[in-house]
This record gives sequence, C-alpha cells and structure tokens, in this order.
Amino acid sequence: RVMGMFINTLPLKLQVAQQDVAQALRDTHALLARLLRHEHAPLALAQRCSGVDAQLPLFTTLLNYRHTRAPAADAGRDEQLQALSGHVRTSYPLTLSVDDVTDGRFELTILARRPIDAERVADYVLAAVDGLVEALRGESKPTAMQDIEILSARERQAVLEDCNRTRRAYPRDQDVATLFELQVAATPQATAVDHDGASLSYAELDLRANRLAHALRSRGLAEGGTVALAMPRSANLVAALLAVLKAGGAYVPLNDAMPDQRQAEIVLDSGAQWIVTHREARLPAALVGLTRLDADDPALQQLPGHWLTRATGGGAAACVMYTSGSTGKPKGVIVPHRGIARLVLNNGYADYHASDRMAFTANPAFDALTLEVWAPLLNGGAIVVIDQPVVLEPARFAAEIQARAVDVMWLTVGLFNQYEAALAPVIPRLRYLMIGGDALDPRVVSRVLEKYPPRHLLNGYGPTETTTFALTHEIRSLEPDARSVSLGRPIGNTQVYVLDERRRPVPIGVAGELYIGGDGVALGYLNREDLTAERFLQDPFSREPGARMYRSGDLGRWTSDGTIEFLGRNDFQVKIRGFRIELGEIEAQL
Repeated sequence: RVMGMFINTLPLKLQVAQQDVAQALRDTHALLARLLRHEHAPLALAQRCSGVDAQLPLFTTLLNYRHTRAPAADAGRDEQLQALSGHVRTSYPLTLSVDDVTDGRFELTILARRPIDAERVADYVLAAVDGLVEALRGESKPTAMQDIEILSARERQAVLEDCNRTRRAYPRDQDVATLFELQVAATPQATAVDHDGASLSYAELDLRANRLAHALRSRGLAEGGTVALAMPRSANLVAALLAVLKAGGAYVPLNDAMPDQRQAEIVLDSGAQWIVTHREARLPAALVGLTRLDADDPALQQLPGHWLTRATGGGAAACVMYTSGSTGKPKGVIVPHRGIARLVLNNGYADYHASDRMAFTANPAFDALTLEVWAPLLNGGAIVVIDQPVVLEPARFAAEIQARAVDVMWLTVGLFNQYEAALAPVIPRLRYLMIGGDALDPRVVSRVLEKYPPRHLLNGYGPTETTTFALTHEIRSLEPDARSVSLGRPIGNTQVYVLDERRRPVPIGVAGELYIGGDGVALGYLNREDLTAERFLQDPFSREPGARMYRSGDLGRWTSDGTIEFLGRNDFQVKIRGFRIELGEIEAQL
C-alpha cells in the first residue's frame, strides 16, 4: 500500500547481429517472455550470477518501454526535439525511454552522459526503426540485423569525406633524389648536414652522394635493386641514402644493435647484393659475401660527380623498412617515393623552413629516419646529427640541442617522458617538438604546456606501413582530468577510416578499427604476398583508381570535433617500454 515508483531492472543478453530481422524479433520476444519469471530477482543477484566483477557495470545502456494513454504532441519532429542540460544522477551513460502513446505513435526520450550526443543517438534510433520496418515489409531475401544502416547520409559523408578532405598539391610523381637535386640547384651553399664539428653544404653532400651512386652503378646496381646500409648516424649515412636513390635503387637500413643472425635474415629477405658501410666496420660473417662499398673510401673521390639519369618515379620503391617482428618474422615494408614527399612537403601539419635545424636522433633502421632526414633536405634545412652516446645521457643531450641551435625535433614517447625534466631549459626554443610511437601521458604533456611549451607541440601517429605519420594533433591545451591525448586529423593526402568488423564506417563516438588510405600507404610487404593481401586492401571509399588502405589493427573513434581518439589494439600485442634482465636471477630460476 505504499505509493511510489517500483521498477526492477533485468539485464538482457542478445546476440542477434547475424540473424534475420523477423527471426531476431521472435527470439527476443520469446526471451523476454521467459525473463518475466524472474521479474522479482534483484539486479544484484543477476550481477552475481553473471560472473561479471561487482566493480564493473553489468550493462551501460538502459531501454525503457512504457505504455501510456497520454496523447502525443502534434508538433513535427524538429519542433519536438529539445536538448535539456542538467545534473542527473544515473548509473547508465545512456538511457532510452520509448513511450507507446495511444494514437499509434511513439515518443523517444534520451538521457545521455557526455560525451554521448543525444541528438545523434536519436537519429540512430529513428534510422534503426525505419530499417526494421522496411526489413519486415520486404518480400525479397531476408535482411540480417547487422545490415540495417543507422548512419544518416550526412554523418556518413562527415566520417568518410569531410574528415578526409586532405588533398594538397605536392610533387607526387617525382622521386626523392630529384627533389633533393632541385634543392641543391636552389641553395647549393646552404648547410645540409651538421655533424661532429663539421658541416656539409648541399653542393658538397650532393657531390659525395653522386660519387657513391656512380660506384654502385659500376658494381652492377640496376634500378629497383636493394642496397643494405650498415653504418651509424653520420653525414656519410645521409650521403649513402641519397646515393642509393640517385642510382635508382631502394635502401635497406640495418640496426647494428640487432643480433648478427637477424641482420643476415633481413639482408637475405631484401635481396640486397650490395652493402654500404664504412672502413672501420666489421660486418657479420653472413654479410661478408655482399659487394661492399665504404662510404668514406678515399678512392671514391676519383669517380664522376655529376648526376645520373634514372627512370624512377613517385610510385617506385624508395626504401624497405623492416618492422621489429613483434608478431613473428620481421616484415619488410616497401615505402614509395611519393609517401616520403607527401610526409614532408605541403603536408598540412608542419611548415618546414629552409632555416630549420632538425635533430637526427633515430636509429637508422627506425622509420623516424624518414622524417628526420627528408624533412630538412627537401625543404632546404639542415640535419643536425646527434651521436648515440649523447642521446643516451639526458643532460648532454639537452646541452647539445642548445649548443647546436636545434629547433625541430622528434622524440619517442618513452624518451619524451624520461627526458622531459632534463630538456625543460631547451624545449621553449623549439619551433616544433613532435612526439609519437606510443600513447602520450596527459600529465607529462600538461606539465610541458604549463611550464615550458615549445612553439608547436605535436602528437604524431602512424604505422611504418603508412610512412611515419598518418594523423597528427597540435596540442595546445588539455582538460585537467584528461585521460588521453587526441591523435588528431589526417595529414595531407591521407585518409583515415574507423570501420567495424565488416569494414563499414561506424558512427561518431563508436569504437572501430583504424584503416589508413592515401599516398603514404606502402606498396606492401616484400616477399609476403599473403600478409600483403591481408593488410593492404582495396579502398572502397576512394575515387582514385587502384587506391588501397592499410588495416592497422589499432582501435579508435571519431569525436564530435572531427579528431580521432586512440583506444588501444584489437589483438594481444603489448609494447615493452623498457626492461632490464638480471642474469644472476635468471640463472637461479633455471
């Protein structure tokens, strides 16, 4: 005899995605009928029986169906829709209440917790209802529940086209060596490389690279051939990169910290018959049989210094970058010339200048080399080579940046987090500080923005398979309670799609897998046709003939401001940021 609102919520588990609409409705009706036997069971009991941890929500969306005798409002849909803001205590991020009114119509009330957009949810629900009705009336083949389209034409255009309007003019059809030679002609006396107390002008670097390119040609390198590079960061390494491209080949940089066997596997897989190194290098036994050229051999000075002719274009392979092999055998990613050009020229995320002095700190086998070498060289700037022993000591690293007037720098997230305090005095003098390779820590980023911000702080995201960067975000501020940093928007001539397991675009705010298209997409994996077919797919959303997109395996979602939030992986990969092995402990355990 107590007056009040007595509602008992019972969770309903449905798996109807692949079912025909009519069958799904019948099965749901039958399940609801059986569920009524438990209408007095408390929700806490359902939680205990479910096996779900009591600290976790059993469900996050609540649907209320209410039958009422109240008449429906006469206004049209647009006039009915009212957005009400306020503070409501609720256990559910999304509550939908459907009122079955007496005149045969329904009224929908949505209670949504930010960042869920209630108006957008209303559009989805109405589209779903229309799709259900149409499927039930259809006389053709059955329609599966998952085939009902809930994206409006407007939102579909937003996530597929509006967010991907990235077309920008750049020399798409020219190879990187030609673009460098154009810069040599424009600024021959400008500093190209600064290393170890000495510098090379563009003309001097060009001459050194030309002589090495002639040496490669004279030893049988044909256009399209691959050349291994085994040397640390240096002016000679930069010259070797250029020489391979000038001769029409593709470079394969090696990580000399890798085991000899792994280096040998990479060289064998790449098909390289030539290796460029330096006179003091001691190559692994497995690499001794390659045709060796030392970039610092004095005999090279007797070779011609003029440019070679080549037929290389923007779509040809510029390099083969091997991934770490965290999922098995290392994969050689074939990067085209146009992917590099689109990364550093009129790219939409950074305006590189001829006055730039960009730090070269990456391991030569890491795809950050693509940015740190070609961004300055194709824009008339200078590469500032910083040796590994200096990079490994934060105080020396900061002093080196200061002393050598570095104003553009790329750091991995791990290095940024570890060196943030040591770099505090020099960060404000940077024009661009780019960070990437992992999810950023908002606390560290907020501290840098508050105390010693660079002129531009960028979060850069992109697998090797999409040529270093696919998305970037300039970080100007963060909310005090921010738990992540946005990946941002696609860079120039790049498209990013968030798709479901059937490769259909998902609504804004819904998690999906990131697929990346555009001119930065690699040509595939060398000698791995099966894996290439699995990861490099036809781009069904592009009007470009033969366009492909790369399936990243990363999860994300579009936000209402047109940027992408990173949500993790869709597999079991983990990233080891740092580790130390105590041999004595391992021996004791063994």
